[in-house]
Amino acid sequence: MKSGLQVFFLSVVLFFSEGLNAQYITIDESYTAQQLVQDILVNSGCASVSNFSATGGNFNDGSKSYAYFTNASSSFPFTNGIVLATGKASSAQGPNTYISDDGGSMAWPGDPDLEQALGLNNTVNRTVLEFDFIPQTDKISFDYIFASEEYHDNAQCRYSDGFAFLLKKIGSTAPYQNLAVVPGTTIPVKVTSVHPDVPGSCAAQNESYFGSYNDANHPTNFNGQTVVMTAQSDVEIGQAYHIKLVIADEGNFRYDSAIFLKAGSFQSAVDLGPDRLIATNNPYCSGASVTFNAAQSGTNTYKWFKNGIDTGITTPTYTVTDNTNPNMVTYSVEVTINGTCTSSGEIKIQFADLPVLANKTLVQCDDNHDGISVFNLNNAYSISGVTFFETFTNAQNNTNPIQNTAAYQNTVTSTVYAKVSNAYGCVTIATVTLQIANNSIPAQNDIEECDQDGQLDGETSFTLPVQLTGIPAGLTVSYFASVADAVLQANPLSSPYRNTTPDLQIIYARVINGPDCYGIVPIRLVVHTFNPPYFEDVTVGICSGNIVTLSVNNGFSTYTWSNGDTDAQTDVSSAGIYSVEVTNTDGCKAVKEFTVQASAPASDIDAVIEEFQGNANTVLITYTDNGGNYVFSMDGANYQNSPYFTNVPAGEYTISVKDLNGCLPTPSKVIYVLDYPAFFTPNADGIHDIWAIRNGQLKPGTIISVFDRFGKLIKQFNSNSSGWDGTYNGQKLPSDDYWFTLDLSNGNIIKGHFSLKR
Repeated sequence: MKSGLQVFFLSVVLFFSEGLNAQYITIDESYTAQQLVQDILVNSGCASVSNFSATGGNFNDGSKSYAYFTNASSSFPFTNGIVLATGKASSAQGPNTYISDDGGSMAWPGDPDLEQALGLNNTVNRTVLEFDFIPQTDKISFDYIFASEEYHDNAQCRYSDGFAFLLKKIGSTAPYQNLAVVPGTTIPVKVTSVHPDVPGSCAAQNESYFGSYNDANHPTNFNGQTVVMTAQSDVEIGQAYHIKLVIADEGNFRYDSAIFLKAGSFQSAVDLGPDRLIATNNPYCSGASVTFNAAQSGTNTYKWFKNGIDTGITTPTYTVTDNTNPNMVTYSVEVTINGTCTSSGEIKIQFADLPVLANKTLVQCDDNHDGISVFNLNNAYSISGVTFFETFTNAQNNTNPIQNTAAYQNTVTSTVYAKVSNAYGCVTIATVTLQIANNSIPAQNDIEECDQDGQLDGETSFTLPVQLTGIPAGLTVSYFASVADAVLQANPLSSPYRNTTPDLQIIYARVINGPDCYGIVPIRLVVHTFNPPYFEDVTVGICSGNIVTLSVNNGFSTYTWSNGDTDAQTDVSSAGIYSVEVTNTDGCKAVKEFTVQASAPASDIDAVIEEFQGNANTVLITYTDNGGNYVFSMDGANYQNSPYFTNVPAGEYTISVKDLNGCLPTPSKVIYVLDYPAFFTPNADGIHDIWAIRNGQLKPGTIISVFDRFGKLIKQFNSNSSGWDGTYNGQKLPSDDYWFTLDLSNGNIIKGHFSLKR
């Protein structure tokens, strides 16, 4: 609702802040009634028009209450057209910043035809545009929008500014027919009949046809408006008609209203029938054949469209082929009549899914074996609304339904027909097969399983079948641990079921053939235990270029190797994981896995000798691991898993590294473990006065060189020398660490160090 000071303030602010960018409709009041009808509203050869007349307010400034408008690139839905108002037509132009109330300065009369059409008796400020026409087709239509200042607060609950499009044959005494009605009803379109919910005042009325409340920057100067609506009517080709387009205020001149008529929309229309939509509860049913008929008299051409795309169909009729599409589809047609008039029409349709009704089988127990059973047909379906018939024709025609569906007597296996429809009238017919059964159940085969869960305890899981052999399909089967439980239907067993008695257990199946008709049969659960010997997983090695034979025992029913072989053994030439699955005569399976590891001899062997003191020496054999499984030796005969040797006496040794997988060669190397003092004290006390290699283990030709910490050669002597006395050129050397090298006669060099203490 707009009020004085607020409206003025908004108009000033909005004019400056939004005026430069806003787009509003423009009004031109210079058009005559003939121009408005002939050039703007009709503008086609589908009807001859004459006797034009327009009446409305006579304002002192020469303004009119009817005019031509354009949307001036604004958001208004119509590009151009005619506006009929209850005030000045120029006041319809946006922005929506003041109340259009032009009738206040001079009220003029209402319209009796409008009052009769709308059931009113006090209209004022009417504006009328009327003319005669002779149609060339049997249907006319035009598009319009109704806008009003009454769309504010609760005014829309009380005031009925209204309008009418009044049509009748010229010369007829019958009352006018009002074309401005809510689609599918006879309710006139006015403020009180088309509006949303107004909390605390009135409920919504035909809200789907209300367009919007308009903000201050709207292209028109009205508070609210409807959606684009279409007025239409059947007419007789060649018959002269008079049409009167009229709008007026109700009761007083306050709060103007207007009708906007779309330019060129007064045209002949092709009636393809009402829309068939789920929203309106009248869709077509999936699979239905639908044919649209646009035939018109005369020499005509036809063009059909689907969702605006030309289908290439040029006949008067069009049959829909995608008759299972649940989405809304718009079909339209353009008909050019006698080369001068183009008529069009459209229809929106949807196809609703058919109700789901599957074929069923009912089985009834023949308790006394007389060949006669009574069926409760209602047990076939859990949904309501299902009707049963004895013939398909009766089901199609909905005639002679079965009356007593709860106790239908049948003497032979036969078929009845079930029919159900949904809210849209879509129908599905299904067959219900009636079978007569007894409670005799044939003996059942053992259910056998292998104990392959790793426990080997004679227990495993069984999948209990839902269908037993020798009985009709669709019967209810349940299982129990005892006959007593089966009779009482107590403690049913679930599937999968794990037997509780090892190796062999008997359970009982109860089969229900119908109400109070059941049979009980024992079933043996047999567990086969399969635990072949020597079937543990193993790891073996393979040398480069060699072949390894993997094998298991003979005597199994089948062998399936992972490499495709099907014998008890297989040859492999590369590393990897191989497996074999064997089966026995019971069909039980066992799997053995072989891990074949690539193996190769070690290389680059050497030794790290930790100490040279008596028998406390340690030797660490170093080597390059080439992927083998190695053991280590100091004499080539005795091997250990660790490359680390302790308490090694001084002497010459041949170290070797052997691959347990047999990969050759086995590398070896000669090393020397020496015994020398870690320090000596050359102080002439007769104790540790000389440093030398002990035990005379040096071979002839060995040269010993002694160096100080700076690498200076201090002393050099051979294996025959008594050793070093701690002097250099006759001078005593200080206490310090010294280094030595042993140049062996075979070219090897051994290094070490010791300390001189004084």
